[in-house]
Amino acid sequence: MPSAPKVAVVTDSTALYPSGEAPDGVSVVPLEVIIDGESFPEGDERASPDAVVAAFAAKRNVTTSRPAPATMRETYARLAAEGYAEILSIHLSADMSGTFESAQLAARESAIPVVALDTRAVGPGVGFAASAAVAAVRRGASATEAALVAKARAEATRSLIYVDSLEPMRRGGRIGTAAALLGSALAVKPLLTLDDGRIKVLEKVRTAQRALARMEELALEAAGDGPVEVAVAHLAAAERAERLADSLSTRLGDRLRSPVRCGQVGAGLGAHVGPGMVAVVVTPAL
Repeated sequence: MPSAPKVAVVTDSTALYPSGEAPDGVSVVPLEVIIDGESFPEGDERASPDAVVAAFAAKRNVTTSRPAPATMRETYARLAAEGYAEILSIHLSADMSGTFESAQLAARESAIPVVALDTRAVGPGVGFAASAAVAAVRRGASATEAALVAKARAEATRSLIYVDSLEPMRRGGRIGTAAALLGSALAVKPLLTLDDGRIKVLEKVRTAQRALARMEELALEAAGDGPVEVAVAHLAAAERAERLADSLSTRLGDRLRSPVRCGQVGAGLGAHVGPGMVAVVVTPAL
């Protein structure tokens, strides 16, 4: 019989992947999505992107909670029982969620070694890092070696985010109250970026159309002259996102290592960005 794989890769449900689905062999731990006080694991039909959009429309309270350390422990115990020797657990920025802390706590009680990685990223940035780790593991890397590969890719990734309103992020504590009030008072459309794992206001533009056009130009600048992979993500803004993805595909041409992936974020991210969000994530190709 073939020997069991040495390194298991774990990530969380906020990650988005170039292929649209987690690579084979990756275990996904769900965040909890909380709507008016009721908690559901992300992926449950009551915690779907559509459910979050409907909750926003009904002015219901939507937030999230990290996976409990016990949930992480159960995942690690299952992987140990399946014969893995090590685990690499890759998660969204610790400044955005307590998920990484849950992974660290669970790692202390794991029967096999666990390397927990804070990618300082969200969404496609986490997915790109996890995909790089999987590729490294398939080449024979240890958990520590694969973590270095994933970290390097996350650090080289640029995330640009457009939101119709900063209010969902302000309510969720993901951006400062002063920045949210400024955006509201001036009726601007904010462009955001990730800076060392934190959401920062990059620019303020007067209209959504201008903001999306500016985001496209910034994405092209981030791509540079080398081969890249690009993901476009959205919440309830498919038409906007698809136009942007098509334009980037045309303008980047043969610099793209694979087609631009365009898809909707999950409920866990959607709870904090609100309907109308569009994001572009650019990373060097593997």
